[in-house]
Amino acid sequence: MTASTKSDKYDDLLFAGARGMIGGNIRKMVTGASPISAEILDYLKVILCCEIHEGWGLTETAAPSTITDINDPFSGHVGGPLANVEIKLVDIPEMNYFHTNKPNP
Repeated sequence: MTASTKSDKYDDLLFAGARGMIGGNIRKMVTGASPISAEILDYLKVILCCEIHEGWGLTETAAPSTITDINDPFSGHVGGPLANVEIKLVDIPEMNYFHTNKPNP
């Protein structure tokens, strides 16, 4: 669900209570750390009526390295690298990890 397709009338009627429990004036949220399943993330976007971006990073990179784009309607991934980040995949044969591996469904 994107901001351009939501119905403010129905959102206010159905989800005002859920938004009110966490302040009521939410426009955007960002999550990091462990991944959130696409189904849960989509549910939260509908209930909270706001954009939720998922990101990934490391302490060594001063936190964010990737984040979902504002125009990306799909959930279940952490987005692309930020402008100041370069990402390189490296094979680790002893762990059976190769850059050519396909993700698990």
